[in-house]
Amino acid sequence: MLKDIEQTTKTGFSKDFLWGGAIAASQADGAYNEGGKGLDTQDLRYFDSSWNREKRNENRNINMTSERFETALKATEIENYPFRWGIDFYHNYKNDLALFEEMGMKVFRTSINWARIFPNGDDENPNEEGIQFYIDLFEECHKKGMKVFATILHYNIPANLVVKYGGWKNRKTIDFYLRYAKVLFERIGNRVDYWLPFNEINAGKFNPYNGVCLIKDQEDDYESAIFQCIHHQFIANALTIKLAHEILPGSMVGGMIARFTTYPATCKPDDVMQMILDDQYSNFFYTDVMARGKYPAYMERYFRKNKVKIQKQAGDDELLAKNTVDFLSFSYYMSMVSTTDKEWAKASGNLVTGNKNPHLKSSDWGWQIDPVGLRISLNQMYDRYQLPLFIAENGIGAFDEIGEDGKIHDQYRIEYLREHIAQMKEAIIDGVNLIGYTMWGIIDIISCGTIEMSKRYGVIYVDRDERGQGTNKRIKKDSFYWYKKCIESDGEKLD
Repeated sequence: MLKDIEQTTKTGFSKDFLWGGAIAASQADGAYNEGGKGLDTQDLRYFDSSWNREKRNENRNINMTSERFETALKATEIENYPFRWGIDFYHNYKNDLALFEEMGMKVFRTSINWARIFPNGDDENPNEEGIQFYIDLFEECHKKGMKVFATILHYNIPANLVVKYGGWKNRKTIDFYLRYAKVLFERIGNRVDYWLPFNEINAGKFNPYNGVCLIKDQEDDYESAIFQCIHHQFIANALTIKLAHEILPGSMVGGMIARFTTYPATCKPDDVMQMILDDQYSNFFYTDVMARGKYPAYMERYFRKNKVKIQKQAGDDELLAKNTVDFLSFSYYMSMVSTTDKEWAKASGNLVTGNKNPHLKSSDWGWQIDPVGLRISLNQMYDRYQLPLFIAENGIGAFDEIGEDGKIHDQYRIEYLREHIAQMKEAIIDGVNLIGYTMWGIIDIISCGTIEMSKRYGVIYVDRDERGQGTNKRIKKDSFYWYKKCIESDGEKLD
């Protein structure tokens, strides 16, 4: 028996571990009105490069209004709508993929833009030029030795679906989404190795415009509208899993959340209880539905307390129960603390502002850096679900400067990656079945949160400023060569 245990002990990353990088179509592609693409909801987010830091942070947290939405629909200029220009990945993807190949990437995560396949969302027939773009993109990935991890919906839906139907609060949107997913499975099919129906499905609660495309001033009961939208996404997620397994037998279809790792601020029992509640309401509710196939009991109290009302149709619960995910993925950037102390200092973070941990350092944007929290999250999620795990996003947004030698010396990014990857290795030794890691913003893209180009995540620099001006040239940062060495050594060489 002891011999058997020794033989199965994990010592680190396996040879088939999927090292890679991730981007989102809305943040990278540009070409917002080319190739038959329609306007999508991210194309409508406004940014002014003259804003100071306070105004930029304020804009990050402002909910979309009817007035802003209508103005953006009519706007024809692109300077103040950065998601319309991105980094022009649409025209440059072959060169970018060549850089990824040089780095040794084994998997590339990107999203498919719904408005490029169905420009209005409710079109009877798909846009052939859009389909061909993704066929070409994914075939190029495979030619360069990279698997494809495709996100079907990374926040942005065709704007027409919001104008005409109200977006995800209307159950008809499920049908339009399934028509879109069916086209992807039938026409693009086995060119994708891992499918993800929804990016960060809990974003609907914490950033309702991004996550579920709600316009706050149009809702009488905003909280109920949010959870109604999320319910419709849960149903769409389950139906997409069902459809994928029917059309593409053996396909891997996952679920994803933005992981909000939290610790009790003190050993005071009230703080510990608050941590449990925060974990349930922010994280586990969403993964419980997708992986366990049912609404957890603790949400009944939450809905009752917050007067949330959700309309379900007959058969919804059975559908969720029968169509659970094949793997779970999550984004991980930071951790926070839970407390009942209303005066506790605050810290910024992905989608949310939370309570500050005095034991952690912070990034340029105030996100708390916690490598050990990644190991904690991996253990917690694997213990709870016993499903393969995939880190779909992880990285650090920072101000990068080109030095006098024409290079970018981003030692801070190398340190961030080194410390997080070291903790991933520890989690694998703990027994966690971690199958892949796609570093977020592998190449500089527009920041989703603040809509800035200056918040850079990549190991590849893109010469564009906040107004979209620049050569658009790609420059390898020091972290490019570090990550290349990490991949070549299967995570063993982290110095």
